[in-house]
Amino acid sequence: MKEKDSIHVFAPATSANFICGYDILGLALEEPGDEVKLTRVNTPGVVIKKITGDEGLLPTDSKKNTVGACIEMVLRHLNREDLGIEIELNKKMPIGSGLGSSAASTIAGLFAINQLLGEPLTRQELLPFALKGEELACGYGHADNVAPSLLGGITLIKSYHPLEVINLPTPKELCCSIIFPHVEVPTRAARQILRTQIELKNAVHQWGNIAGLISGLFLEDYGLISRSLEDKLIEPIRSILIPEFDQMKEIAKELGALGFGISGSGPSVVAFTKGLDKAKEITEALQLHLKHKQIGSNGYSSRINTHGAIVIK
Repeated sequence: MKEKDSIHVFAPATSANFICGYDILGLALEEPGDEVKLTRVNTPGVVIKKITGDEGLLPTDSKKNTVGACIEMVLRHLNREDLGIEIELNKKMPIGSGLGSSAASTIAGLFAINQLLGEPLTRQELLPFALKGEELACGYGHADNVAPSLLGGITLIKSYHPLEVINLPTPKELCCSIIFPHVEVPTRAARQILRTQIELKNAVHQWGNIAGLISGLFLEDYGLISRSLEDKLIEPIRSILIPEFDQMKEIAKELGALGFGISGSGPSVVAFTKGLDKAKEITEALQLHLKHKQIGSNGYSSRINTHGAIVIK
């Protein structure tokens, strides 16, 4: 593929953990997401020209911003530091939402520079750079957000040393209802409250759920998927940070959700459904419930995004 003078890309939001798969499962959403525009300029170096949609929260220093830092890493890796690159980042999703906001920005930047340079790297080869971007953003280089945002679909992180990411089947009718309550749950704080030791019986139960969920994906068995969407390890602790969590779970289940849980580290919650109409129904009901409790929210209803980051024509 030929090199380009400019490129405009989109990278999707993600929902990590898939309820029972803490730090090893993640999936891409159709909305929301982030957009990045890159333009070649004559002066060498990487410069962030503009950031929109972040309410002034993100650094414009390219070395401190995940988009700029990752682009610089790729240019060093390819011995192309002589290039001049201007970045425009359009945040089209909430920050600190549990929907992989930093991951979407990171992936948009990495995918954009790779496309601009004529795709010298495969998507899999971009993943290690994405992990470094996540480390810069939240202090921990995990792949359960960046992998699905880049690759699309549902991903399993089998190992980190070496990094091995597997794309799992996506049942055609599997959809999500996503609610982002307007409360703050920092990722680092959500990790710090977790137990470092767990009971063996709970671990065995969780392993069974993960195995059942993955089997359900391969078999396209929505009943098995539903019976496997249970988290005995993380949800009981983290859910206390999310107002109305138990009530929202009860509403979603009563309306026919396959499963309900925390998206990433929260505060977003996710209900999995069979069909988009059911997802929309649950999204509307949960937002209405939060409104009655004087809690603002963003709501999304989405199929599983199977293509990941894309070029915007």
